[in-house]
Amino acid sequence: MKTLVLILGDQLSRDVAALDGIDAARDVVLMVEVGQEATYVRHHKQKIAFILSAMRHFAQELRDEGLSVDYVRLDDPANTGSFTGELARAVSRHAPDRVVVTEPSEWRVRRMMDDWSRDIGLPVAIRDDDRFLCSRADFAAWADGRKAYRMEFFYREMRRRSGLLMEGDAPVGGQWNFDAENRKRLPASLALPPRGRTRPDAVTAEVIALVAERFADHFGDLDGFGWAVTRNDALAALDHFIADALPFFGDYQDAMAEGEPFIFHALLSPYLNVGLLLPREVCLAAETGWRAGHAPLNAVEGFIRQILGWREYVRGIYWLEMPGYAQTNALAAERPLPWFYWSGETEMNCLANAIGDTRRNAYAHHIQRLMVTGNFALLAGIRPAEVEEWYLAVYADAFEWVELPNTHGMALFADGGLLASKPYAASGAYIDRMSNYCGSCVYDPKIKTGEGACPFNPLYWNFLIENRGRLGNNPRMAMPYKTLDKMPADRVATIIREANAFLDALEDAKPLHRAGQPDLFA
Repeated sequence: MKTLVLILGDQLSRDVAALDGIDAARDVVLMVEVGQEATYVRHHKQKIAFILSAMRHFAQELRDEGLSVDYVRLDDPANTGSFTGELARAVSRHAPDRVVVTEPSEWRVRRMMDDWSRDIGLPVAIRDDDRFLCSRADFAAWADGRKAYRMEFFYREMRRRSGLLMEGDAPVGGQWNFDAENRKRLPASLALPPRGRTRPDAVTAEVIALVAERFADHFGDLDGFGWAVTRNDALAALDHFIADALPFFGDYQDAMAEGEPFIFHALLSPYLNVGLLLPREVCLAAETGWRAGHAPLNAVEGFIRQILGWREYVRGIYWLEMPGYAQTNALAAERPLPWFYWSGETEMNCLANAIGDTRRNAYAHHIQRLMVTGNFALLAGIRPAEVEEWYLAVYADAFEWVELPNTHGMALFADGGLLASKPYAASGAYIDRMSNYCGSCVYDPKIKTGEGACPFNPLYWNFLIENRGRLGNNPRMAMPYKTLDKMPADRVATIIREANAFLDALEDAKPLHRAGQPDLFA
């Protein structure tokens, strides 16, 4: 039986299920670059270049192993631009008896796959993606009967199942979570490690030129592209993180600093999400660093929690709750996405920095995403679908299975508390405490209302006022609502007036991004 094995652009691992049992003498691997995947949202130029170059390198590695690879490039004149169209053409070329694929990471692609057997007239075997540490079935079993999901309880179960950072049945160090130790502001005197980036080779340079030509009006810069595009280079990036950044990752994982987009962060999520690295090997590398005395437990536990806990947790929620999950809007947020999310042109220095980092690197770390761009969107009541499209487009590591729950549930609380127990809303004081952004901002986080006040301050209290009917009974919101209740009526009126004046001016400031406005992406 001749098999056509389709490998998608986020399945670039020799261990992917579809390649299990492949017969080099008979079977054919199909890989396709299709325009539909680059444009269903207007992905960051670096994200497109990263995935296409990684695909081309992986295809060559399979050929070097002796496998037959049919690779369709984006600029092939016969390219139909879709997975379905390219699969049909490949079936005509190779006349296989069946098609084998690994389940995709996104719901919309799974719906395509479910129709393929009918479309091409052949059996299509869709294998489970076993690169994750928790299967969809196991997560569904864990979630069964729960009214709401909480990552901490899931994470503890995953620690027990995996054996990571465990001593028998107990967590090492006597506690599961060291997050309370991981909230330090970055000292100005602390030297940051030079971050190793990968110099583009000839293949990557060719892809960068293609992306620059084909997607000139997409968001983001291509200059300075430094992502690894092979497994060997991704492993080198992992080694660099463990050696040079992990020891300080825990203390400063929530810190932000002007002109320092990476600090001590791993920069490994793009490699995990396309398959160049596997989650267990990354967790084991960090655990080995702790057991060798190289990195403290709070750093290693915090890092492993992001992968073993959050990453597996949001994937489970995505597949359990889709497709309806994306349609919820628990806080009735309906304002349009402000134009500065694309241009970066705003006097709010924290937002200008986070968006500028994103434009330059297709990357911002999790606190920039959650507590700056996400927090502003939450407080301003921005329509969830527009915020989610932005996050999906602009980050190299963003695939819907991980982006949607993190944005919809964690940043925007649009699921009403299914994923997180409270909205992650904060005033300017939090940003000032965790960053140096405010020192060079035209606004002052210490001014609560009036001239020079940080917009996050009235927006925060106005958010609580507008959503009291939805959030007032949440136990974790009791303290801010008690504070609100003690405010004089005239101050509350000032907060409402100033917040709404700011939001009205924001909507009037400049037209929203629309296709055909490349000036916003220049």
